[in-house]
Amino acid sequence: MPQHHLSCHCGAVQLDAELDLTNLAVCNCSICGRVGAIMAFVPADQLTNIVGEDHQTDYQFASKRIHHAFCRVCGVRTFAHGPGPDGREWAMVNVRCVEGIDANTLEIARKFDGKSL
Repeated sequence: MPQHHLSCHCGAVQLDAELDLTNLAVCNCSICGRVGAIMAFVPADQLTNIVGEDHQTDYQFASKRIHHAFCRVCGVRTFAHGPGPDGREWAMVNVRCVEGIDANTLEIARKFDGKSL
C-alpha cells in the first residue's frame, strides 16, 4: 500500500500511514456524522512517524472502546483508534487529512450505520 503523509490543520499533529484509498467508509454515528470524516481502516502499527502526540486530546463516548484523538490546537481529528474485530488495535484514518489528496474526488465504498449501535 502507498505511504501517505497526514496532518491536522495547524500542523501540530502529523503522521505517515500506509493507506488503501479504494475501500473508504463514512459513518453516521453521533460523532462521525458531525465531523464528516472519510475513513480508511488500517492496523494501528501502520501509523508511523507520529509527531505531536502531546498536542492531541482523547475523546471517548458510549462504550469507550474507540479513542477519537484530535488536535487540541485546531480541533482536527486525523485518526481514531481502538480494538478491531480480530482483537488487534486498528486505526480509522481521516483521509480528509491526507496531504495532496482532494477528498471530493474519492469514491466511498461503504456506509456504516453507526447510529444503530
